[in-house]
Amino acid sequence: MAEVTTLDGAWLRANPLPLPDEESDKNARGRVFVVGGCMTVPGGVRLTAEAALRSGAGKVRIATVEPTAVILGAFLPEVAVLPQPMDEAGEIDAAVARIADDVRRCDALVIGPAMGCKRQASALVGMALAEEARAGLVLDAAALMALSDHALALCRRERPAVLTPHIGEIAALLGRDAGEIDKDRVAATRDCAERFGSVVVLKGAVSIVAEPGGATFSYSGGNVGLATGGSGDVMAGIAAALIARGAEPTVAALWAVWLHGEAGRRCAETVGPLGFLASELLGFIPQVMQRAA
Repeated sequence: MAEVTTLDGAWLRANPLPLPDEESDKNARGRVFVVGGCMTVPGGVRLTAEAALRSGAGKVRIATVEPTAVILGAFLPEVAVLPQPMDEAGEIDAAVARIADDVRRCDALVIGPAMGCKRQASALVGMALAEEARAGLVLDAAALMALSDHALALCRRERPAVLTPHIGEIAALLGRDAGEIDKDRVAATRDCAERFGSVVVLKGAVSIVAEPGGATFSYSGGNVGLATGGSGDVMAGIAAALIARGAEPTVAALWAVWLHGEAGRRCAETVGPLGFLASELLGFIPQVMQRAA
């Protein structure tokens, strides 16, 4: 069994993030496309989009349900918002969604944040995979709950996708009991990485990251305050931005885990160990990223 590498400062220094040239325009800094949101959680997708901007992406676009699109665009004027048809449950209606052009044009695509319907999220994933786009791919939340139909397509991708499950979501991915998985989180993460040909981030008090082929990492620098609504949406946005900037999927996933954890540590110090909001992580991302550069 391959060893587990500790994610620490030495690893980060040995694997720096790509830095944009001083002459770079916003397109050269990477384009992120976020597909998600629903009427039940209308603002969650904003966390992913802003996290991508805070992590250095040059341009971010959001596809979300039509009734919330204008509000999101006004709240976050730095992004473009693409209103999508909505089904009766208040979710993006994948059958008539208009995302193909943006999937082809982006450098990194995130699907699933703040969505509640795994059926619609799965259909959106299928649409994205069918495009055979060169973009990096991050799958989160509802997009993780019905991936079995897409396992072969994910394994065939030239660049591995990044999956960001918590323990309940990885249990669904593997069709196993969460309690069983908790007894050996490393083995479950490796199994998931192999099954879906993807880099898998199993979030938790100790986060485990595994890539296809067995390389596995652990990070224990987070805190209990990060176990709050929207926190995972932030991590997904960080990972997508780093891929869009040119980082390989494993490097992007590991840096996202570290930046997310360090932002949580700053919040714990300035706000308190419990009770800080996922939105409060956002302002610390550029600071911790600069400190590690």
